[in-house]
Amino acid sequence: MLFAPETFEPTVDSARRVLKQYYGYDAFRPMQQDIIESILAGRDTVVLMPTGGGKSVCFQVPAVISEGTCVVVSPLIALMKDQVEALKGNGISAAYINSSVGQSEQNSIAGDCMNGHLKLLYVSPEKLLSSGFLQFLKRLKVSMFAIDEAHCISSWGHDFRPEYTQLRVLREQFPQVPIIALTATADRLTQRDIQQQLRLNEPQVFLSSFDRPNLNLIVRPGQDRIGGILEFLDRHPGEAGIIYCLSRKQCETISQKLLAKGIRAGHYHAGMTPNQRGAVQEAFLRDDIQVIVATIAFGMGIDKSNVRWVIHYNLPKNIEGYYQEIGRAGRDGAPATALMFYNFGDVMSLRDMLTKENPHLTQLNLTKLERMQQFAEAASCRRKILLNYFGETLGQDCGNCDICRNPPTTFDGTLLAQKALSAVARMRERASIGLLIDVLRGMRNQAVLSGGYDQIKTYGAGADLPYLDWYSYIHQMLNDGLLYIAYEEGYSLKITELGKEVLQGQRQLPLKKFQPAEKAEKPTRASKKAAAAAATPTDATAELFGHLRALRKRIADEQNVPPYVVFSDTTLQEMAQERPVTRTAMLAISGVGMKKFETYGEAFIKEILARGGNPAESETPADSADLPAPKARKARTEINDTQDTTFQLHRAGMGVDDIAVQRGLSPSTIRAHLENLYAKGYQIRLEEFLSMDDFAEIQTAVGQLGGSSLLRDLFDHLREKHDYFKLRLALTYQKRLRGE
Repeated sequence: MLFAPETFEPTVDSARRVLKQYYGYDAFRPMQQDIIESILAGRDTVVLMPTGGGKSVCFQVPAVISEGTCVVVSPLIALMKDQVEALKGNGISAAYINSSVGQSEQNSIAGDCMNGHLKLLYVSPEKLLSSGFLQFLKRLKVSMFAIDEAHCISSWGHDFRPEYTQLRVLREQFPQVPIIALTATADRLTQRDIQQQLRLNEPQVFLSSFDRPNLNLIVRPGQDRIGGILEFLDRHPGEAGIIYCLSRKQCETISQKLLAKGIRAGHYHAGMTPNQRGAVQEAFLRDDIQVIVATIAFGMGIDKSNVRWVIHYNLPKNIEGYYQEIGRAGRDGAPATALMFYNFGDVMSLRDMLTKENPHLTQLNLTKLERMQQFAEAASCRRKILLNYFGETLGQDCGNCDICRNPPTTFDGTLLAQKALSAVARMRERASIGLLIDVLRGMRNQAVLSGGYDQIKTYGAGADLPYLDWYSYIHQMLNDGLLYIAYEEGYSLKITELGKEVLQGQRQLPLKKFQPAEKAEKPTRASKKAAAAAATPTDATAELFGHLRALRKRIADEQNVPPYVVFSDTTLQEMAQERPVTRTAMLAISGVGMKKFETYGEAFIKEILARGGNPAESETPADSADLPAPKARKARTEINDTQDTTFQLHRAGMGVDDIAVQRGLSPSTIRAHLENLYAKGYQIRLEEFLSMDDFAEIQTAVGQLGGSSLLRDLFDHLREKHDYFKLRLALTYQKRLRGE
């Protein structure tokens, strides 16, 4: 059953109901609700959120509850196809129009739009701007325009697309329709350019944390890369992943070597025919291929949530591209790994390539390559470097990168940093890195003398250090967020608030001793072991997870959809841990919405029962959500280990959200535990969840309905004022009062 347009009002409460009913989640992720409120208020909105952070929900949910059709501009056919399949799988009406769609199908989709039956329409920028299409849109009720991958509009960005610059026509043609611009990778300058290029009207800007703490960041020396990949795959059997490399020949060679070792691998690059690329991509999406070896042409349109790792065979061109590519791993929030091989030869190859590629942007591209090089050679927390690049500060080292697990020795670099910061300030923040180093070292070249920089107090203050040392320390200061580069102002260095604190002696700065890249130590055995470490489930849980994955694959093949469209890995992992065998328990699993439960729930419950089920729930029928809560027992009955753990934490005074965080489960799962505990005679702090006023109101409603009504009827009768958790607790409490 697809979405019925008249079901919802455009309110935040309706948005929450849509999130649960169609997506299967109990609560929005950070910032999502604020973004949705901005969109529902009709404001232009800019959303900067990392890959896997939930950008799509930010416009899909308000599209579902708003009148009309949301037009989504997306750059790749594969991305449209994946998102539309996922929306349909959740029960939401959506379609896409691009060069792969025939005219008769386009006419049918246009008819659905005109009739108000389609909530989301995905189009390419070329199609949107084609003759007649804008006129067609003017005949529709367009609820909003969502511009996905919005960084493509900026020439300062890493993936500039000229056709995106024409999207400014939307503001001219549809002045009253809100525009939502979304991207996962945009530095300070690109963020500003997006707003200007799209002619956004006083947009509300939401800058989510770019932190992806589930990603384990590793950089290794570039020797014996194939051996390193094979070793890595041995420790990640069966897990899907992407290997990025620079050339088409490398793609084919690496793929052949992996195939020779019995690994299900394929290659993907621009030299293949569209049909060849499409076949490889489809096989990867459907888990028929485990590893895909590709140039950067692959992956931007991939919505595959169960990619567990990304390997860079070569150094990427810039941090934006690197961050976007590693973001394709762990989109479901489960642990994932980003491994990069690096040697200086990659830098030289890329410098040559970038110089020839786009001459008028050579300086910009080479400067960004230098930042990428410094990331690879860094001796400080890699996550801090990534976040600082995007203007975000991490208060402490992440603990989930190779540097944090095997930290180098440091020294107090406060005085060195103060010399550099003082020079930047005295040069009125107009100096590039090279000029700053020349001033610190007391050079007497044309740039120094013509600027009068030989007269400032810090001229020659760092003459005791060679050029490469200063180059390393200044890049550490950039990586640590004391400075940033203003590309639009001649690549001059600017001091941040954090840098001012160090300059004024309010904060100390540890620096890592400069060490030439070729002398850097290889990872130790201990660091390799730590890099592979991840949460290891019990054998029984892992075995059930494998069975559930196999069931998901069979269902996906039967329905001709990618497996992750059925359920994500994180949803299956929670099923394997919780073993839900009732309707209530299955709907409490994160990612199981009403539509997916109706479509797949019975099959997964049967699989769990066939593998031993859940003793704590096996006595309750699978449709128990529609029945009154079970009778209270005079003596407590047996519960399983996971429910007992929840009970002990509850007894210790912890609330639902705190227990959920500590156990890595969803709040709805913890509430299901507490409900089951109370029904089985365990004493919980009922007053935290049910006031006497609430109980009296529910008791009155039960009497009005005759006492034998379904729980859903009671929920509707009370106009959805109380959730099912509270209703079931009230019914159990009522039975206890009667001594049943």
